[in-house]
Amino acid sequence: MIDETRMKQNLELLSFPRLSGTEGERKAFTIVKEKIKSLNLEPSVQSFLYTTFYPRVYQKIVFLITFWTLFLVYLYFDFMFTIINLIVILAIFIPVLIITRKPERIRIGKKRESQNLYVKLLGNSEYKINNYDSLEQDNVRGNLLFMCHLDSKGQRLPMKFRVFFFKLWIYSSILSVIIVLLKIFIFIQYTFWFFIIGAVPLSLNFLSAIALCLNTTNNESPGATDNASGVICVLELLQYYSDLKIRLNNYNLWFLFTGAEENGTIGARHLYNKVKHLDKAKTFMLNFDTIGRSIDVITDERGEFFFRNTKDFTVTYHTPKRIRLSRSDAYIFADKGIGGFGVLDKQSFKYAHTKEDTIDKVDVNLLKKLLIHIVLTLKYIDRSPP
Repeated sequence: MIDETRMKQNLELLSFPRLSGTEGERKAFTIVKEKIKSLNLEPSVQSFLYTTFYPRVYQKIVFLITFWTLFLVYLYFDFMFTIINLIVILAIFIPVLIITRKPERIRIGKKRESQNLYVKLLGNSEYKINNYDSLEQDNVRGNLLFMCHLDSKGQRLPMKFRVFFFKLWIYSSILSVIIVLLKIFIFIQYTFWFFIIGAVPLSLNFLSAIALCLNTTNNESPGATDNASGVICVLELLQYYSDLKIRLNNYNLWFLFTGAEENGTIGARHLYNKVKHLDKAKTFMLNFDTIGRSIDVITDERGEFFFRNTKDFTVTYHTPKRIRLSRSDAYIFADKGIGGFGVLDKQSFKYAHTKEDTIDKVDVNLLKKLLIHIVLTLKYIDRSPP
């Protein structure tokens, strides 16, 4: 059964600062690993090295280079001066852009270590596992991935301000480009007026870039909603399905606990290599991240079907945005073609990454209702092969 008391105890146990690569994250990793072993299960461990270049340096380079490029073209000091600066900008930006396409491989800066934990429980179908090799047997049935991340982080700017400044940077960049193009190629006779008008979005671009660059990461957030709440959900589901008698027949169950999610989702990028062989048409992910006192679901029509019969709690649906203002493990897997949904609470974002992200912000009874609904829905879905 889903045990609310046990979930509360786990929440209290895991709500402490645990920035990726620190002793706090290693402590959380050990706690979860021991919890899994207490169920007579042996978790798989995936250790990996990373640096903080991608989330903490790369973005700042993009913000400042974008402003400087717009500023150069806007003022147009001198042809040769502008060309030389643009060459220097490209010489910096192109290599940086190339190496950041695979953030998990970057080795610029101090190397840090983190770990992923994962457990696979085979379904109870009529197929004899011995007839298949280790990769084939994963696709005999469907696969359900329950995901969460172990680490937390604090930041100088609250999330709502980071989102505000990021939106301001995007829109001011677009508007500045439009005004510059109009000034140079179309309304040449009104250059002076476009010069005056362009000062507004350019100033806002500079302001937003500086604000985002001054934002720093710290290890001061207890991370109760983000993401001890997700960890206790996945742990409780693992506890429930560890009983062979109630395990699903037609689906293998994967329980994924990632490290360094708050460092550019590095852990998920590594962990994907462990599940990339799965048949994507028969694989479905459920990502639990930042859940407090209400339930939001980022999904497509399948997620709406999954939650359509909720009676004890209300669900608010969201379709993915084209411009992603935040990263999560779910986005990494979705980009690779694995469908599913993310469970979160947008109201909790005001506490995430702050000292106020404490256990009183999490409604464990709501999480219990959520998990009961999930296991009942999966039991219904399991009646038919994927």
